[in-house]
Amino acid sequence: EPTLITSGPNDYWKTGTPTEVTSGNADVTVDEATTHQRWDGFGGTFNEVGWNVLSMLGEAERARAIELLFDKHEGAAFAYGRIPIGASDYAMDRYTLDETPNDTAMASFSIDRDKERLIPYIKAALAVRPGLHLWASPWTPPTWMKSNGAFDGGRMKDDASTLQAYALYLAKFVEAYAGEGITIEAVHPQNEPNYETRYPSCTWTGALMAKFIGTYLGPTFADRGLTAQIYLGTMSNNESGKDGAIISAVTGDATAMGYVKGFGLQWNMMSSASGLRSRNLPIVQTEHKCGNYPWNPTGSPPFDAQKAPNDHAYAEESWGLIRDWIKAGVTSYSAWNMVLDTAGKNLDSERPWPQNALLTVDTAAKTLNVTPVYHVFRHVSEYVDPGATRVATTGGDALAFKNPDGSIVTILYNSGNAAKMTVLDVAGKKLQFSVPAHGWATVNWT
Repeated sequence: EPTLITSGPNDYWKTGTPTEVTSGNADVTVDEATTHQRWDGFGGTFNEVGWNVLSMLGEAERARAIELLFDKHEGAAFAYGRIPIGASDYAMDRYTLDETPNDTAMASFSIDRDKERLIPYIKAALAVRPGLHLWASPWTPPTWMKSNGAFDGGRMKDDASTLQAYALYLAKFVEAYAGEGITIEAVHPQNEPNYETRYPSCTWTGALMAKFIGTYLGPTFADRGLTAQIYLGTMSNNESGKDGAIISAVTGDATAMGYVKGFGLQWNMMSSASGLRSRNLPIVQTEHKCGNYPWNPTGSPPFDAQKAPNDHAYAEESWGLIRDWIKAGVTSYSAWNMVLDTAGKNLDSERPWPQNALLTVDTAAKTLNVTPVYHVFRHVSEYVDPGATRVATTGGDALAFKNPDGSIVTILYNSGNAAKMTVLDVAGKKLQFSVPAHGWATVNWT
């Protein structure tokens, strides 16, 4: 019998049973015959700050947090995890894995720091989800590889010695994590290669990215027998076609494309997905927008410089993003911070940016909070299995997937101010149920 889960404001994750009806028009119809992309799963990002606040909880609450994210029966069943190589903007402070100047042989390369927070965080997830797919990206190379010699901003140097050293740095990361029992399946060479920020960042040109992948990174991974794949990611900035130019340069370079096994897109690059689909490589959405935007001070809701809102409005914004990216053809979707404190601030001291997270920890009370957006991710992720196929729907605001076992999962959203009695036509049956105002329903037809 079909499973029904509904969520609305302050009333999340309620289990019910739809009623089978024989007459009346369907509001949403699932069209199994019209198929779209294979679906590989949802995921989130491991950041130092997340484990730091999880470590303040008691053991049972910390275990519950990991279960809520990764468990297939009691949680969101995340199948992917993103790992920063060196500091992201949610590291405890700025660092890379080799800050010894001109250490081109990587003699001083070390992941010792990662053993304090990142690796325990990842291993906690692997204990719950042993098949977790892990991929990694740097926010900045070691400072000595950059034009400005700093963690924040600057551009990648373009001499052969630096580029070969950086390829070795990324290879050493994959090898060192393998030594910890952690398999890195893919590396994206640079987070957001056209944003210079006041947190770890580094800019690249398209020509340099193509040369780096084709002449240095690809051959280095191949020479060392690494199974980690190279993805062109994480592309984010579409102003004046900036990251689009990197995509064009790399996809137009046959040598580089011999090594590229997928594409990573985030934030403002949704429109690039359609043009990449013909290449028949995975297109992964690499970072969900975090809400509470500093450049939108009079937004709805207005920017809060003190703490992340983590409100229902952000949950509704997030549904629109998840739905649109999936309809654009991506094969997986990554949340940004899975866990933060209730303030949610990053390393940028000049422009405080409190960001939303799926779970928050009240560090004073030492309690775990589940935020509204967590439930939106779970509405789509828990019942849709990796290897599912997205299928078409007509009517309403919905997504549907057919799992490898034949079950059909439909997720519906009601943007209205009143609950909506809804009829879903799935697998030749008509099912009736109420979708909460500003809320969601997931129906798992088995």
